[in-house]
Amino acid sequence: MQPINPSNLSPEQKDELILQLFNHIATLTNEIKELKAQLAKNSRNSSKPPSSDGYGKPKPKSQRGKSGKRSGGQTGHKGNTLKQTEHPDKVIEHPVTQCGGCGFDLSTQRADSIERRQVFDIPPMKIEVSEHRSDIKTCPCCASRNKGVFPDYVTQPVQYGAELQAVASYLSQYQMVPFKRLQELFNDLYQIPLSQGTLDSILDRGHTHLFEFEQQAKQMVISSELAHFDESGMRVDKQLHWLHVASTDQVTCYAIHRQRGAPAMEAMGILTEFEGYAVHDHWASYYGFDIYHVLCNAHHLRELIHALEQHDQQWAGKLIDCLLEAKTETEKARAAGKKALTHKRIKYYDDRYSRILREGCQQLPIIETPKVKKRGRVKQHKVKNLHDRLVSHKHETLAFVYDLSVPFDNNLAERDVRMAKVKQKISGCFRSEHGAHRFCRFRGYISTARKQGRNILESLRDAFHGKAFHPASV
Repeated sequence: MQPINPSNLSPEQKDELILQLFNHIATLTNEIKELKAQLAKNSRNSSKPPSSDGYGKPKPKSQRGKSGKRSGGQTGHKGNTLKQTEHPDKVIEHPVTQCGGCGFDLSTQRADSIERRQVFDIPPMKIEVSEHRSDIKTCPCCASRNKGVFPDYVTQPVQYGAELQAVASYLSQYQMVPFKRLQELFNDLYQIPLSQGTLDSILDRGHTHLFEFEQQAKQMVISSELAHFDESGMRVDKQLHWLHVASTDQVTCYAIHRQRGAPAMEAMGILTEFEGYAVHDHWASYYGFDIYHVLCNAHHLRELIHALEQHDQQWAGKLIDCLLEAKTETEKARAAGKKALTHKRIKYYDDRYSRILREGCQQLPIIETPKVKKRGRVKQHKVKNLHDRLVSHKHETLAFVYDLSVPFDNNLAERDVRMAKVKQKISGCFRSEHGAHRFCRFRGYISTARKQGRNILESLRDAFHGKAFHPASV
C-alpha cells in the first residue's frame, strides 16, 4: 500500500480520510479489548479448568464468607489417634535375666510389673494358593459317575481369585495406576508376574459382572426427583469424545460418546425418560428434553466476575452479591429444617434480580455493526449474551430460591467428572472405545459405592463373586 501525501488531497478527501482513520482506530481498540478479555480468562472467572491456568494461576478469591472458626479440628471433632489394643496378634517377650547393677541372676524372679509397647505393621505379603478338590465316585448300585460340585467362581484348572481381581481393579480403575506400574506393583508386593493381557482380562470380567448394576443405576437416576448432568471432552483413540455424567447424591452413571449433544444424551438413555429437576450448565442440547431445567450458578458467578473485572459491568457485581446473599439465606433455612422461604423473601430476591438486570441494560457493551451485512444473526458482545441468558432464564437461575430442595450449583456433577479428567491426565487418552466404556462402568460403580459409604475394595470383591450391590439398597 502506497503512503498517502496529504498535500495532494482536497479538504473533503482529508475529512473522509480522518473519519476512516477514526473508525479503524475504534475497530482496533475494540479488538484489543476483546483479546485482552480473552487472555484474562482463567478458572476463577470462566469455565476454563484450573489445569489451563499454568504458572500464571490467579490468586484465590473465594465467594464464601468467613465462618469465624479457627483453622484445624473443631470442638467435638473425633480424632484418629493410634492406640494400643487389648488383643494383639502376637506377643514378643523381653525378659530381664540379670541385674544391671550387681549382676545378680534374676531369671527366676517374678516381674514387679510389665511395660507394654505395640508396633502396628503390615505382615509380609505373599500369594496364597487354594486347591479345590472334587470327589468322583461310581455308584455301586447303578454304576453312574458322581462328581462333587465346585463353587460357582471356580471355573478353571488354574485361575486368579476374586481378591486379586478386586485389588487389580481397585488400583487400576480407582487409584488410576497404569498397567505397567501395576505389573511392577504386583511383582514387588506379591511376587506375582501379571501380564498386561491378564490385567485386561480381569477388567473385562469385571465389566461384564457390572452390567446389571449399570442398568439399575440408570433406572435409579431416572426415577429421582432431581439429578445433575454434565459433559467433558475426553480423548479416545486420538479422537475427541465426550464423557457424559448423570448423578444424584447416591448414584453415578457415566457414558462415553463421539458427540456432545442430543444424540449422546439419547444414547445414554436417561434424559429421554427423566421427568424431574435437571441441574446443568446451560448447554443448548439439554433444552431438547421435556424436563425441569435448573442452571448452575457457579458458572454464572465466574462469568459475572469476568464481566465486572474486564468490562466494568457494575450490574454484574450487584448480581453476584444478590446470588450469594440468596445462597446464604437458603442454606440457613435448609439447615433450620425449613421447607421453603417465605413468600416475602422469595419476592424480594425475585424483584431484586429483575431490577439489577433491568438497570444493567444501559451498561452493556455493543459491537458495532459492520457496514457490509452478513447472513445470520448480528454478533453480540459476550456480556450481552450473558445478560440475555440471565433475563430469559430467570426461573431456572433462581430455582434454588423458589424450592429449597434445588441446589445452588452443579458442583456434584463436576466433582463426578473430576476423577475421569485425572485419568486422562495420567494416561493421556483411552486407546479404544471399549476401554473407555469399561472405565465408565467401573467408575460409576466405584463413585456410587463412595457416595453410599461402602468399602470400595469390598464392593469390587463382591462384584467379582457375581454379587455386585444394588444401588438402591443404601
